[in-house]
Amino acid sequence: MLNFLDDSLLVGGTVFGALLFMAVLNRMWPWERRRNHNDLIGWQLSILGTTYAVIMGFMLYTVWTDFGAASVNVDLEADALVNMYGLSDGLAEPQRTQIKELTRSYAHTAINQDWPQMQTGGTPGETSEINAKMWQMLMTVKAASPIEINAVDHSLYELSALTEHRRIRVLQNASRLPGVLWCVLLVGGTVTILSSCMFGSESSRLHGLQVFAFSLLISLCLVAIADINRPFQGTVHVSDYAFVRAERYMQEH
Repeated sequence: MLNFLDDSLLVGGTVFGALLFMAVLNRMWPWERRRNHNDLIGWQLSILGTTYAVIMGFMLYTVWTDFGAASVNVDLEADALVNMYGLSDGLAEPQRTQIKELTRSYAHTAINQDWPQMQTGGTPGETSEINAKMWQMLMTVKAASPIEINAVDHSLYELSALTEHRRIRVLQNASRLPGVLWCVLLVGGTVTILSSCMFGSESSRLHGLQVFAFSLLISLCLVAIADINRPFQGTVHVSDYAFVRAERYMQEH
């Protein structure tokens, strides 16, 4: 799991490495000798840069789409929990009180245990136990009136949705970009940055500024992909606000 300091060190290290490579290259292969190959180097960099930009853009779009899907799924899970809490008013005692207590406990556990566990890469299990108790509770309800029958039916529907969204959340927490795709991103970024250092430019300052900007942009994109790729970890992650809001609602009603 990367934090802000790790991200900063990775970006800074990449930029420093690119500038160091350019300085070493200028000593071993002076720009006067490389200038005659600028046309070939420029053509190569154009092809590499375009290809790598397409790959990086696709990866960034994919992880951002997955991040958005994880955020929406958490909202749906919290909404199903609130709906169960409201539908419990149609149940007879003691099931009414028990379901209300379980829904409050689910929200509290999701905030204080599930999210900290997912932040460290763990698999949350406490809400699964509460979810199982909800199923046991509703499956043993013997509805006597039409209102109770309707409440049980809709509660089972919302509980099924809650279970599904929780299962999806656990799977999203464990999903990662395959290693082969990270290999493509890292190797492609390295080759592209090194190719930009090979230009033979009379102005070393201008060339250094171009390499600096190029390596900074690529490293920032890679760090963004790494952070967003883990929707419940890192500097950028899906918030537990949906459950905070649900818990607040259940406390007020």
